[in-house]
Amino acid sequence: MRIGAHVDAADPLAEATSRAAEAAQFFLADPQGWKAPTPRTDADRLRAADIDLYVHAPYVINVATLNNRIRIPSRKLLVSHAAAAAAVNARGLVVHGGHVNAGDDISVGFDNWRKTFAYAAESGGFPLPVLIENTAGGDNACARRLDSLARLWDVIGDYGVGFCLDTCHAHAGGEELLGLVDRVKAITGRIDLVHANNSKDGFGSGRDRHDNLHGGTIESDLLVAVIRAADAPVIVETPGGVDGQGADITFLREQLGGEAASA
Repeated sequence: MRIGAHVDAADPLAEATSRAAEAAQFFLADPQGWKAPTPRTDADRLRAADIDLYVHAPYVINVATLNNRIRIPSRKLLVSHAAAAAAVNARGLVVHGGHVNAGDDISVGFDNWRKTFAYAAESGGFPLPVLIENTAGGDNACARRLDSLARLWDVIGDYGVGFCLDTCHAHAGGEELLGLVDRVKAITGRIDLVHANNSKDGFGSGRDRHDNLHGGTIESDLLVAVIRAADAPVIVETPGGVDGQGADITFLREQLGGEAASA
C-alpha cells in the first residue's frame, strides 16, 4: 500500500521526499480557476520518478450541472487536465462528483456525466483513469450519498471509471464509515484511491473541512480500518504541511503493518 500526501505543485517530488511519501497528489493549475494546464518543465523528472503521482482536477469543474455555461467548459477543462496528467505519467485524475442546482432533475446530471465520457471518446477517450471522488455536501450532489452514487454508476460504470474514497467527505456527508468499503465496492466494484482525512465537523454536517488523523471527529482506529479494508493507495490531504502530513503518513504506516481489522 503506497502512502503519500497532497502537496504543493511547484516541486511535488521534493515535497514528497520531505514527507517520506511514496505518492504525491497535486494540482496542475489554479484549483479555483478555469485556465487549462500548461506543459511542465519538470515533466521528464516526474515521469521518471519512483513516486506514484496523482493529479486533482480543479474544484470548479462540474460536468453534471444543467447550466451550459459551466458544464461545457467543465468538460473541456477535464479533458485538458487528463491529457496534462497523462503527460507526467500520473496514475489517475481525481475529480469531484458534481451536482445539479436546486429544483433541477438529478437524473439529467447523471446523464451529463455519461455525455462527458462520450465527449472524451470523440477524441480517443481519457488517457488515464478518471477517479470520481465522493463529496461532503449538497442535497443535489451526484456522489455524496451512496444511493446517488449507485444511480451514477448505473449510467457511467461501463466506461471503466474509477473511484476515490474520501473519509472526511463520507463522514460529513452522512455515510457511516463502518462497513463503508463493502457498500462502496458493491456499487463501483473498486476503490482506486483513498483520501485519508479526519473531519473537523460532525457526522452528516455536510461541511468539507479536513483534520489530521488524530484530530477531528472520527476515531483514528476507524479511519485505519477503512483504509486497510479499501486496500488502495492512500493520499492524506491533512493540514500541518511537512510536519502534520508526515506524522499522519508515519501513523498510517505503523498501523497498517498490524493485524487486519474489518471495516
